[in-house]
Amino acid sequence: MKAVGVVVEYNPFHNGHKYHLDQAKEQSGADIVIAVMSGNFLQRGEPALVSKWARAEMALYGGADLVFELPYAFAAQNADIFADGAISVLAAAGCESVCFGSEAGEIDSFISTLEFLANHETEFQAKIKKYNALGYSYPKSVSLSFEALEPDGSLLDLSKPNNILGLQYVAAINRHGSGLRPMTIKRKNAGYHDEHFSSETIASATSIRKSLFSNGSNMESIQSYLPRSSFHLLMRYKKHYGRFHSWEDYWPLLKYKLLQSSPEELATIHEVEEGLEYRLRENSLHATSFMEFMEKIKTKRYTWTRLQRVCLHILMNVKRSEMQAGTAKYLRLLGMSATGRAYLQKNKKVLGLPLVSRPSASKDLLELDIRASRIYSLGLDGDSQDRLLKEEFSQPPIQIQDKKTSC
Repeated sequence: MKAVGVVVEYNPFHNGHKYHLDQAKEQSGADIVIAVMSGNFLQRGEPALVSKWARAEMALYGGADLVFELPYAFAAQNADIFADGAISVLAAAGCESVCFGSEAGEIDSFISTLEFLANHETEFQAKIKKYNALGYSYPKSVSLSFEALEPDGSLLDLSKPNNILGLQYVAAINRHGSGLRPMTIKRKNAGYHDEHFSSETIASATSIRKSLFSNGSNMESIQSYLPRSSFHLLMRYKKHYGRFHSWEDYWPLLKYKLLQSSPEELATIHEVEEGLEYRLRENSLHATSFMEFMEKIKTKRYTWTRLQRVCLHILMNVKRSEMQAGTAKYLRLLGMSATGRAYLQKNKKVLGLPLVSRPSASKDLLELDIRASRIYSLGLDGDSQDRLLKEEFSQPPIQIQDKKTSC
């Protein structure tokens, strides 16, 4: 069975994601789609709207056949480390190709851009260092440095978020010699960061989340942008757990952690650098919400995403020594279709990494992921918190028999 891989977060799964899965399967000629998906906390350093289990189920009904969790040590990292982890999982799962969405929409420009950067590596890194010294954030420094090299029109626009991430996927394939064939499809209608609806059926996950939180979790406002299965699963989650997750639910915990920690302790946390610990402590005392706190600490040098990840690592008490680089060490199975189950039965003995379906048997290996699930559950109240926490150990991989059956 031929497999194509996708790297996803599904926060939540919407019509654009459905289009991506359908195109990935069609263009690759694959029999199954394997998704590697961030867990309860995401690459931008924020809690997922709903749990990884709910999002894995959305993915299966939306067209994925296997869903593996991207370990926290990669999921809550910058783009190159995120890509390293994701590509290593897909390679170990036996994928022949990986398909990602991009603003460019064709793969040749990714290959050409990597070759261009390799040929200008010394000059490129020197320019990044120069722009960093001027106070620009790292992503902005990269974009400005690339422009300063005067690339021709056949290369990528590295000011676009999905082009940047896609370039890292292709670079990770090259770094690790995985043999995966990279493919890309052009994003439809909505941009990654679009906050407003601009189409009747396609919207960014950002705009969907904004509508949910600004309209008092009014589900009708987002219904046309989601497959029916995703809409039903979102409603089920809210009914079962009482709310969707946002950073504001965790602000009291983060504020406590910031105020009770010494600067020396904060300085040991992953991504806390250059005296940032003092700025964080100083501004936490009088902030009354996470949004207010973020506005106080935001600077030209640190992107919103970088600061959210810093806050997440502090909330999680993740030390630098705990955040690995390189490749993943295991395959954590979250869910499978009937086709995915047949694929695993056929290929289980030749997978490139140990397959984990019961976390209780692999606690040491999954320590960070288990910690993330425990912290994530604290965003809920009472019985809801306890039910979600138990899922980490009691929930077996989700199995669906028919993707067309309503969930």
